Amino acid sequence: MKKILNYIVVMVISGAVLLGCKDDFLNTQPLDKAPGTAVWSDAALADAAVTELYNGLRDGILDQQNMETITDNALYNFGKQDIMESIISPANTGWVNDTYAWGNMYAMIRAANLALQNLAVPKFESTNGIADRLKGESYFMRAYFYNQMLRYYGAVPIVKTPYLLGDPDYTIARNTYEECVNFIVSDLDSAALLLQGKSMEAGRATYGAALALKARVLTYAASDLHDIPAASAKSGLIAGYSNKELLGYTSGDQAARWQKAKDAAKAVIDLNQYGYSLDLAAPVTPEQGRQNYTNMYLSTGGGEKDGIFIRYFNDLKSEDGAWFARNNMPNGYHGWTSSEPTQNLVDDYEMMDGTKFDWTNPAHAAAPYDNRDPRFYATVLYDGAPFKTRTPDGKGIDPRGEIQMGTYQIGSAASPTVHQGLDTRQSSIENWNGTRTGYGIRKFINNTIDNVTFQDQNTRQSVPSPQIRFTEIVFHYIEACIELGEEAEALAWLNKIRFRAGMPAVDDSGPALMDRYRNEKNVEMAFEEQRFYDARRWMIAPETLGQKARIIRISGTLKPGKTVPAYAYSKDNYTYTYTVQDIDPGVENRKWDDKMYFMPIHRDEMNRNNKLVNNPGHQQ
Repeated sequence: MKKILNYIVVMVISGAVLLGCKDDFLNTQPLDKAPGTAVWSDAALADAAVTELYNGLRDGILDQQNMETITDNALYNFGKQDIMESIISPANTGWVNDTYAWGNMYAMIRAANLALQNLAVPKFESTNGIADRLKGESYFMRAYFYNQMLRYYGAVPIVKTPYLLGDPDYTIARNTYEECVNFIVSDLDSAALLLQGKSMEAGRATYGAALALKARVLTYAASDLHDIPAASAKSGLIAGYSNKELLGYTSGDQAARWQKAKDAAKAVIDLNQYGYSLDLAAPVTPEQGRQNYTNMYLSTGGGEKDGIFIRYFNDLKSEDGAWFARNNMPNGYHGWTSSEPTQNLVDDYEMMDGTKFDWTNPAHAAAPYDNRDPRFYATVLYDGAPFKTRTPDGKGIDPRGEIQMGTYQIGSAASPTVHQGLDTRQSSIENWNGTRTGYGIRKFINNTIDNVTFQDQNTRQSVPSPQIRFTEIVFHYIEACIELGEEAEALAWLNKIRFRAGMPAVDDSGPALMDRYRNEKNVEMAFEEQRFYDARRWMIAPETLGQKARIIRISGTLKPGKTVPAYAYSKDNYTYTYTVQDIDPGVENRKWDDKMYFMPIHRDEMNRNNKLVNNPGHQQ
């Protein structure tokens, strides 16, 4: 069984001294907190303080609202997104995962700086290299937090030491984008050097994680959004911005940057430590492809080899990530259907023969969920999808445990009545939180956990949240190869990923290969919070993030002579009609503005620090 890293909250007090009092009772230390001097003089307390840095990880399946909801892949059920409507500003930065809140990030960076400052010359006996390990983890986490900000805001101020009370000036200007990239890479090189050869608990930073994050950082840095000549040619807003050095490289060779990205990704591949079923010479069966994909996100059956840096959750306590199933299962299972796949994402999944799905193709339109990429079935809950046993209040209506996203005639064809699907917004189970798009998330939900209680939300799960996985790094390698004109190498690795999923090889070239690559990455990494960054750095956001959210409406009409109960919704009994449409603009009215390439720094932060310059389109 995997060792689960328990995240320990330690309150560290540094330099709290009462002056002018000599009474002993006024000089006592609190019983529930450890003073800073004690923390860094004791190996166990220092370990706990560094462990607390991992509580800054917020990506993946932790929050009720997945970041896919600010992309074309998903919709948030409980409120429209200002980010998707391009109406954010320094006064209204819109919904943002806590990872990217300026103050939260700098609080975690300060904690990492405190650790590095106090571990520079350890004040405790460093047996088994514990001080080097803690320093390595601290360098990694500082780099991780800075990169979270970099890929959201562009350049940020680099703070290398913790500010203290009484410091003469707390204001600091943003460094250049290039300086930020170099600083993060330097931290990751330091982390790799200190962590190499160390045996680490599951969930902690490792040598491989440091190399993998470096590959991500350099891939983003090489992208068009951060090559200012290329970005300026595509965006007048960026072209007219006075501080372009905050957004990317104003000079230099983009091809050289892609070479660095390629080399960094290849260094991870050459470790021969990670990778699940990527040594295939031909596609596996569709059934095995679906199982391979499921194994990776549940970390079972060998799929854990794809995880390089993962946050684990303990289902024995009420951690946010343990509630992913409750937050996202359909309302017909007493879930909340919070983050819902859109029709936009569903249409991105290819047919089994590798051709594109097409609503103008009569065969596709008549059976849109047949013969699709096996990853579709492992990611999306759709009408008719086999799922799991219903809770007692739904089992009598649906004894087979199949998703009901439509309206269906029941009874006899001569005298039918209409049944509202159990997983719709008109459900007889719960009618307040059903899907708006006609879909739900299957990925990251442990289907083996049955409904042991009447209210399924009482059941937690321990599915891990991937922060970086090996397949992402392979995608970075493929992308760099394409950008460098090494198409044969790119195709070889792209087809390895497709073979694992049961999909046929492709042989595209030129722009078609890049389009295929981008689609492949999107469906493989769905709901792993990559899309928001990728669409922006590829500068395809106007055509993707700016799309209207597409939804589906499904109705089943009894065929003549048929008499069926409320759950026998097979094609033998029904004629199905599928209607695809834009979401009601009252729910969400998506549009793109180039100011969304770089998020605004909040007005409060601008007021606190008069040396900050805001991003293009957000200067007001």
